[in-house]
Amino acid sequence: MRIVFLSPDEPLHLPEFYRYIIENLSSSHDIKVIIVPPVYKNTTKLDLVLRYAKTFGVSEAAVLSSRVIYYKGMDILFRGKGNGFYSMSSVFKKYGIPYLYEDDVNSKRNLDRLKGWKTELLISISCPQIFKRELIELASKGCLNLHGSILPDYRGVMPSFWMLANNENEAGSTLFFVNEKIDAGDVLVQRKFPVQPDDTLESFIKRSKRIGAEMVVEGVEKIDSGNVETYTLDMSKGNYYGWPKREDVKRFLDNGRRFR
Repeated sequence: MRIVFLSPDEPLHLPEFYRYIIENLSSSHDIKVIIVPPVYKNTTKLDLVLRYAKTFGVSEAAVLSSRVIYYKGMDILFRGKGNGFYSMSSVFKKYGIPYLYEDDVNSKRNLDRLKGWKTELLISISCPQIFKRELIELASKGCLNLHGSILPDYRGVMPSFWMLANNENEAGSTLFFVNEKIDAGDVLVQRKFPVQPDDTLESFIKRSKRIGAEMVVEGVEKIDSGNVETYTLDMSKGNYYGWPKREDVKRFLDNGRRFR
């Protein structure tokens, strides 16, 4: 199949995610990637840092920012030397996967590009933009999204944080066909896994991403073989979570959780 992934440029977890995807799919599928800005429309990186600092504290925002800067610096330092994957682009270059940058996934330019590629399957991985109908319906075999919760529970943003803040014992991820509603559609693959007592937010996200990558491979194989069995989410159930408040972060910490 001709598969196009849409993702933000995120250096902390997605390079390893894509390494697994490519090593398990690229030999039998034509993979391309469109990289989008890691922030929402009309939001700058500074806005995001300030918002993060206001919610999680200045020190935590500084640590996160320094980690991103570190990975970007290491990527520049070791670019082309095979010393590790410090960016998504380093993974794509290593494996010869075509990629490009696009500000607006719904733009006519991007839609025309996808049509020109004869895209059969679109897969959104942490893409921060809302998909419009024309984009959703463009690929002949559908448009998938990977969400880090057992939908319809924990729709919205930062599901990993919210599950730990709410002291859940069980977590999961959902791979589903996108419609015009947020985190809603027909489920293709869903997995559940236990939350470990010593999980930090970092270790939890890392495990969730690896499981998510395995789910994407499974989902692509189902579609490729024609073995597609789905079920529709009941949107009258579940819950939606927005950006956390300081009291939510306090509850997260009071539960004995840590960021790293």
